[in-house]
Amino acid sequence: MFVDKVKIYIKAGNGGNGAISFRREKYVPAGGPDGGDGGKGGDVIFVVNTGKHTLADFRFKKSFKARNGEDGRGRKMFGKKAEDIIIEVPPGTIVRDAETNKVIADLVEPRQRKIAVYGGRGGRGNARYATATKQAPRFAKEGQKGQELWVTLELKSIADVGLIGFPNVGKSTILSVLSASRPKIADYHFTTLSPNLGVVNTRFNKSFIMADIPGLIEGAHKGAGLGIDFLKHIERTRLLVHVLDASGVEGRDPVEDFYTINRELESFSKELAQRPQIVAANKIDLPSAQENIDRLEDEIKESGIKVFPISAAADKGFDKLLSELVKVLDELPPIEPLKEEWDWTDEDTEEKPFEIEIEEGIYIVSGPIVDRLLGSVNLEDYESLQYFQRSLRRNGIIDALREAGIDDGDTVRMQEIEFDFID
Repeated sequence: MFVDKVKIYIKAGNGGNGAISFRREKYVPAGGPDGGDGGKGGDVIFVVNTGKHTLADFRFKKSFKARNGEDGRGRKMFGKKAEDIIIEVPPGTIVRDAETNKVIADLVEPRQRKIAVYGGRGGRGNARYATATKQAPRFAKEGQKGQELWVTLELKSIADVGLIGFPNVGKSTILSVLSASRPKIADYHFTTLSPNLGVVNTRFNKSFIMADIPGLIEGAHKGAGLGIDFLKHIERTRLLVHVLDASGVEGRDPVEDFYTINRELESFSKELAQRPQIVAANKIDLPSAQENIDRLEDEIKESGIKVFPISAAADKGFDKLLSELVKVLDELPPIEPLKEEWDWTDEDTEEKPFEIEIEEGIYIVSGPIVDRLLGSVNLEDYESLQYFQRSLRRNGIIDALREAGIDDGDTVRMQEIEFDFID
């Protein structure tokens, strides 16, 4: 079963917590703080694997979570960094934020990597907070939370040349003749359920990638048959080879088929309809083929599209076709990958550092600064409490509470903690 679009959940690991520890050694009666830092949480990384061609691996596994970093320990021992999770995807995979549809990555190159969500940084141990005046800090910092996200993966085949046309016109056979690819071939419609790719090596010492795009039918752009799912795969190709059954043995008219398929392309994407196109008139070894080819050439001569008579079954006519493909590809620019639209740093800076709401006379302060601050202090420790109070002032929370109209004795709530405000 071919799968070309899936939705998955990814979560990076949390950072390990910093340790609260003091030296406890014989002959060292006043050992100082020696709590080590926590380790970083694992990232979630997408990597291109050229050996993969579908997203079928994600049909049943929808959740990917990296491990948390280890907590710090005494003797200034740092927690171990968690391993990253590597998610392998086929070339041509577009990663998008499921909520906004923004492009996180367009993965096209072999072994290309993209960190989608970052693991949290490890918290600092109490050894980090020791100073000349604060020699025994009894607090440490918790590790940061790892980022998490729902993403969609969409596959669009990477190929220089795309073979298009109605089902059963010989596209798979042509691909097998021109390349080392050996697609499954049978005499029935929609025999190709996924794009088959092959590398074509030419006598001109040049090679290119060719894709056998599954057969289209009339109404494909509206979802008829399998067409709409696979029209997407043609968008990557620089050159289209329109394969027609010149013999008409199945009762098809190659001239009518030519216009029908091009109407489907234009209905799906006007840009795609303007892509350079070459016609491969297949099955010339069968009766009535030449007559149909003459009609076709006369019909489309004003469009400038060239017609190359071939026989995939008899391996005829491919030298001229290959020569034209190489010539046209040399003149065409590469297809540019989609521009990345997602940046975690930008998202973080756009988020308000804190917000103040008033409910029933209680001033509720929330936001990322509050979360990070409460994760780094021990409110039962006097020195840590002083650090907490200084941080409230330094980050503008005290001033903001005053602007909100708070008075001495009013209640402030941060997460599950409540305290009276004293200016």
